[in-house]
Amino acid sequence: QVQVVESGGGLVQAGGSLTLSCTVSGLTFDDYYMGWFRQAPGKEREAVSSISWSGSVIYYADSVKGRFTISRDNAKNSLYLQMNTLKPEDTAMYYCAAAFRPAGTNMTVISTSEYNYWGQGTQVTVSS
Repeated sequence: QVQVVESGGGLVQAGGSLTLSCTVSGLTFDDYYMGWFRQAPGKEREAVSSISWSGSVIYYADSVKGRFTISRDNAKNSLYLQMNTLKPEDTAMYYCAAAFRPAGTNMTVISTSEYNYWGQGTQVTVSS
């Protein structure tokens, strides 16, 4: 049984930082691209960042470029999102997700439909 568990969300003032973590079990972690998504009330879920198995292919949404950093530790089956200079518009539920990709895939994976497994989410609230 695959489990995807996020942690690290919370309430922070604008300009502050948070680090989200995601731990995955029940699958071969380094067979999967990993991604962070977010969904604010009344809005669609959107891709924030994604990373390939080795970390060589990374995507950031324009809205977070230069502020967020994605990383993964395959030995720990873990994914991270370092979020700096947070803004009120970053307020959302953040989800970790895993997308199986065959070896040799060399492209970004950012559509929700491409992800096979999802966590329950962790809330990030940025106050102004």
